[in-house]
Amino acid sequence: MAARAQSWPNGPIRIVVPFAPGGSTDLSARFLADGLTQRLGVSVIVENRPGAGATTGSQVVADAAPDGQTLVMSNIASHAISPTLYGNRVRYDPVRSFTHIAMVITNPSVWVVNKDSGINSLDDLVRMAKGKQGGLDMASSGAGSSNHLLIVRFCQQNGIDYTHVPFRGAGPAMQAVIAGQVPMMSDSLPSAAGHVRQGNVRAIAMSSAERHPSFPEVPTFKEQGFDLVSTSWFALSGPAGMPAPVVERLNRETREFVATPAAQTRFAELGGSAGDMTPQAFTDFVAAEVARWAPVVRASGATVN
Repeated sequence: MAARAQSWPNGPIRIVVPFAPGGSTDLSARFLADGLTQRLGVSVIVENRPGAGATTGSQVVADAAPDGQTLVMSNIASHAISPTLYGNRVRYDPVRSFTHIAMVITNPSVWVVNKDSGINSLDDLVRMAKGKQGGLDMASSGAGSSNHLLIVRFCQQNGIDYTHVPFRGAGPAMQAVIAGQVPMMSDSLPSAAGHVRQGNVRAIAMSSAERHPSFPEVPTFKEQGFDLVSTSWFALSGPAGMPAPVVERLNRETREFVATPAAQTRFAELGGSAGDMTPQAFTDFVAAEVARWAPVVRASGATVN
């Protein structure tokens, strides 16, 4: 184990993204991979392995050798929501099956609608959903994502029907909203930010406690009279049992990179905030997130086929 740690990294490092290209997890992972490539002196590549609420790619990493060469962009879906949502179909434990290395970025969700949908506010959305038999189609990056659960909580709180339309990542879901195939979606701000700025979609609500400084024109759920506050997170984890020296170096390199002015500027553009946690603090954070979201998932009655 000590010899393995001393020789690390000994080749390309793979970061598995458990969602399709184009979403917040993917964008964050690719930005981090570029930074770590420069800092570690080896290629850090991103591999997209979407499916089953981000559990497919996460299981790949849980089963990998704990040598620091295979990592996962862990997130609120893969480690806090889907283990409860998918039940015994998930073979990994979100805490014990992984070495949790470093927090990378946190961000709120934003609800966006097709420009021709006639929806300009959450009140419009509720009114339209209640006036349509079966409710509205509402898209997300996948069943089990935090944005899926945000839809569930909102509709449950407001007594409205809806049809959840899951996609294999935020990128495909956004394209469907832009094309008018689905009227709205709940998305993490980093993946939606560019489309909102370009006017491809209209943002009607932000899940942060206060208006986001990069999008001051978008009101929060709370100021529109809806009691919802939620944030997503994206982080770096590996298989359980990774050598401590490798974990410590990855944590240090990640924290130093996300603290650079270039990273801070990029995260602000994406609508996120850089993370800063020790491996132990991040492990404790994941355990707390599991405890927080498991009862929400059970109470929501949300299921997946």
